[in-house]
Parts: sequence; structure tokens; C-alpha cells
Amino acid sequence: MGFDANIGLELHVQMDTKSKMFSSAPVTYGLEPNSMVELHDFGFPGALPTINKQAVVNAIRVANALNMEIDDTLLFERKNYFYSDLPKGYQLTQQFRPIGKNGYLDINTSKGNIRIGIERAHIEEDTCKQVHINNSTLLDYNRAGIPLIEIVTKPEIKSGEEAQLFVDKIRSVVSFLGVSSGKMETGAIRCDVNVSLKPKSSNSFGTKVEIKNLNSLSNIKKAIDFEIDRQNSLLKEGKPINQETRRFDEHSKNTVLMRVKTDEVDYKLFTDPNLPPVKLSKAFIKDAISSSPELAESKHARYIKLGLSKYDADLLISDISICNYFDELISFGVNAKLAANWINGEIRHLTKQRKVDINELGIEPQTLAELILLIQDKRISSNQGKELFNKIYSGHTNLNDFDANDSFDTNTLRDIVLEVISSNKQSVLDYNNGKDKALGHIVGQVMKVTNGQADAQLVSELVKQEIKRSK
Repeated sequence: MGFDANIGLELHVQMDTKSKMFSSAPVTYGLEPNSMVELHDFGFPGALPTINKQAVVNAIRVANALNMEIDDTLLFERKNYFYSDLPKGYQLTQQFRPIGKNGYLDINTSKGNIRIGIERAHIEEDTCKQVHINNSTLLDYNRAGIPLIEIVTKPEIKSGEEAQLFVDKIRSVVSFLGVSSGKMETGAIRCDVNVSLKPKSSNSFGTKVEIKNLNSLSNIKKAIDFEIDRQNSLLKEGKPINQETRRFDEHSKNTVLMRVKTDEVDYKLFTDPNLPPVKLSKAFIKDAISSSPELAESKHARYIKLGLSKYDADLLISDISICNYFDELISFGVNAKLAANWINGEIRHLTKQRKVDINELGIEPQTLAELILLIQDKRISSNQGKELFNKIYSGHTNLNDFDANDSFDTNTLRDIVLEVISSNKQSVLDYNNGKDKALGHIVGQVMKVTNGQADAQLVSELVKQEIKRSK
């Protein structure tokens, strides 16, 4: 008997807002523990919540990008349970009126395009960070209250590959919208997975197993693929699947039991009395959507219209920072293809080598634009441009010190071409008789005289012009 997998994802996306979801404490990272907090974050009695407007705008933009129905009433409930990371004893969330519902996202898999249904997207607050040291647990409330948007899919995903691609697409959406960095390694996106198997002939779902806190795209795929194999083996042996929560062990590449579940937890949800319902106007929702930053798919289509290949466009949209850098670069009049070549070549090489973001390289788009324009205007060759780029990056020179007159301009090159032509009459004769290779020989001689610093394409054009003129 064969089995089909049904997989659902719960994604917690941490928003990059200036302040927290229900307090004015700043959202920051890496600072001294418990230094960026206010009374509400600690759960002090009488500390009242206030709604972060930008977080609501962000959630609307995400819901719209995920093709969801957007609720025009903002309602928050208390999700009651006591953990050390929630001093209030409850979490503020949206249970009954999520900001978005009934959406979908299309992904491109090895089996073609697949549409994954999305059940809901709702706003809630993050918990504090727990740091375990030996037998003690330390609590950092700097994270408590940071706005989250939780995205819950329908159980329509069938494999680890589909889940990995879906999460990567969500990462792209939230980062291009400016909602979140989307970096799983820093906890900006945290993923829980529910996996169940059922006989191919059955219409009922099997027993659900939850895998908690997957922190990378590769681990999502590995964990799901292992769990499908584990459940498949148990079912073939006639053994039951227990409802439980597991974690993924990166060393053994296995899912490991954390705790067994019995009944669904009753959180005794009720509307928060300190946060009455807020009616969102049509104008507010429309403005949030119309002012949304450009998504990756839109940028990709625009780049293709600019004359880039699909390959170049795919590389650019792999990172929002790279896209922004490219867009600023071409705003200075740089040819799109030249700009893409430099970013996907020299710039990408340096970011990988230095293991930094493009914005951390220290080369402003305007500086690179000025350099590329020298090549574009044929004032220097591509080779000269790369040499100059390396000198600028290493701090040995800057464009203000560069004298374009020291390069081989058109007039200088034309004089060199005329000298080479007069010294290679046989090659000129061969070229006029239809031997195209002779042109390459003449161009090569010019490049030799200029020590390879001249623009080869410009040299070729000048050689053709002068030979035609001398007939």
C-alpha cells in the first residue's frame, strides 16, 4: 500500500519595524539584554498596549502579495498560557479575525508550477529570548513584543522540495516588501512543520506530527524528507503514528522526539479588553497596498524589458540589496547589461570572498556608475576598468585621481591603428580579399602596442574604418 504526504507550514515572520507591536520600545538586535524594554514588555499590571500602525500596514501588504482576502476589522485576542517567556501569562494574537485569509502562492518545482493554498495570516507579538546555560535559563526581553506575522498554509504541500521552495518564496516576498530581512539564520523567519501520511486510497488525513523551529531552507527539506520516510516505514510495519512534537537534529539528520501530544490545548481565547476592534477604512487598506515596494517578479519582468537575459535577472532578484544597488546604478545612466555584468561578476565575487552584503563592500553605486560610464563611453577599456576597480577597492586610488587622458582615447587609438595598418600591408590585402582572419591579426597587433589596455571592440571598428577609407 502506498502513502501520500500532507504537509502544512506555520511561518513566523519577524517584522523590521522601528518599535514593538504593542509598546514604544525600539526593535533592535545585539544590544545588552533587557535594555530595550518598556513596562508592557515585562507584563507589568496597568501597562496598556498600543497598536503599531506600520506593523498593520506591513501585514496588509503581505496578505495582498499572498492573494488573500483582507479583513477590514482589526481584532486581537489573548492566547492564554504561562511560559517564562510570556510574563503577562498570555500572548496577543489574532484568532477569530486574521488580517488575511484564503490566499495562495505559486511555486516553480521540478514537476512544474504548483499552487499552495494559504489558510490565514495573522499579527501577533514575539516572546522573549531564552538562553540556556548549564542548568539555568536566562531571559532577554529585548525580543518580547517584536511584531510577527504568522502565515499558515493549508496541508497541500507534498514534499520537502515543495516546502523549501514555498518558504524561499515567502522569504522573497517579505524581504522585497521591506517587511522583514527574511534571514532564517537570525530568526527573522522561524518555521514549524506538520507532517502526516495517509493511504493513497483514503480521503482522511493521517496522524499529524509537528517538527518545531526549523532554521534553514536546507533543514526544512531534510527534516520533512526524513519524517516522511520515518512515518512511511512505521505504517508499512503496521505500527501507529503517535501525535507528537519533534525537532530536527542537524548532526544525525533525524527528527527527534520532544514531547507527546494528547489533546489540543485550550488557550481560552477571548478578545483583549484593552484593544477594542479597529475598523480599517478602504482608503487605508488601498494606500497600504498601492504604496507597496516592487516584488521580485515585477523587478524580474522589468529587467527582462531592459534587455537582460533570464539568467542575469534571476541572479539579481536573488537578493533585495542587490536589486536596490542595480536600480540605483542604472539611474546614473549606466547601460543595464553592463551594470548586470559588473554586479553579477566583480561585485558578487567580492561579496562571496569577503562574506559581506553588497552594501557592506564600501563601494557606492555612484562610484561604480562613474567607473562603468568610462567604459561605456569608450574612454577606457574593460580591462582598464577592472584594474581601476581593484585599485579603488583596495584604497590605492579613487576616481578623482584618475585622469582619463592617460587612457587610450579614440584619437590616440586611431593614430596607432594607422601605424599598424601601414606596417601590415599583406594583412590589409588579405582582409580586402575576404580573409576575415586577417582583421584579427591587425587588431591583435594594435592590442599588443597598447599592452592590451585598449578597447578591443573600438579597435576593431577603427581598423575597419581606416582600411575602408584607404581603398
